[in-house]
This record gives sequence, C-alpha cells and structure tokens, in this order.
Amino acid sequence: MNFKYGYPLNFKNWLDEHAHLLKPPVGNQQIWQDSDFMVTVVGGPNQRSDFHDDPVEEFFYQFKGNAQLLMWENGEYEQVHLKEGDIFLMSPHVLHSPQRPEPGSLCLVIERQRPAGAHDAFQWSCARCGHVLQRYELELKSIVKDLPPTYERFYNTSEAQRTCAKCGEVHPGRDFESWHATLNAAHPHL
Repeated sequence: MNFKYGYPLNFKNWLDEHAHLLKPPVGNQQIWQDSDFMVTVVGGPNQRSDFHDDPVEEFFYQFKGNAQLLMWENGEYEQVHLKEGDIFLMSPHVLHSPQRPEPGSLCLVIERQRPAGAHDAFQWSCARCGHVLQRYELELKSIVKDLPPTYERFYNTSEAQRTCAKCGEVHPGRDFESWHATLNAAHPHL
C-alpha cells in the first residue's frame, strides 16, 4: 500500500522527539508538511500581543495544561478559556490571540490549507482601546516559517508607528508583558 503520509503515527513518540521545539523560542511544529490540513502542535509558555485573522476555521484541542484565546469581537476584548481536555472550533475571521502562559502546556491546532489567493492577517492593536496599529496580510503556507518575518516586521516599526492615533497609548513592541499589563488595567473583566 502507498500511504502518502505514512503509516499511523505514534503521537506520544512524536511529541517526545519534538519536545525541544514545543517551547520558546520556536513554540510550535507542524506534523505533516504537504497535506490538505496544517496539523500543528503548539507549546507553552507563549504569550503574545498580536491578533490572527484566519480565513479558515481553526480547531483547537488543549490536551495538556490550560490556555486562553484573547478575542477582539464587536469592539470589545473577550477571553475564551481552553482548559485541559477542551476542544474548540473557531469560525473564520475571528480576531484571536492565543495565550499559553503555562510551561509545558500543549495544544493541537488543525486548520485547512488556504485556498489560492486567500490571505491571513496579523495585527497589533492598542491594549487600551483596541485601535489597530499595524496589520500585515500574507498568503500563509507554513505557520512555522512564515510567522517570524511578520513578527520582525512589526518589532522593527518605530515608536511613532506603534502609537495609537485614537488614545495615544504606545504599544511596547516585543514586551508582551507590558502590553498585557495595560490590557488588564484597562479591561479588568478579562
């Protein structure tokens, strides 16, 4: 028999072999590179201040530890908790920012390859008021390879480019902890 993706994969063995890639600075690894699905394991700790606008559905299985999805919906920041054992199917184009503060936490994320011409977007917004500071669109082929240059592009922006035109708050760039401190102070319900 000819199995394009090989025989069944022992997921535990795969996790053990890739454990060094499932923590900072890499944090994620795609299991199959050429399938119709991007099947990725994401490890914690990992907190970020960007929001992903995905043109396709995303399936999350939080199989170890806990995580949250920070969302921007209807002009408000909201949070969806992913507890160990939870699964969650998210609709396309929901602005979300996965937060994995627990070391060793692991989540299986499954999403379809993008249709030709479809664009993902990554945006950085003001923690205080939600105003979009920078947004970058790209044809995403590999989560592991395509994201770092997008992040670097934002991190290389000037303070003026990271200053909110609506309220004057300055996005701290790489310092996600400061961004989250401002977010939590401005939005205590999170």
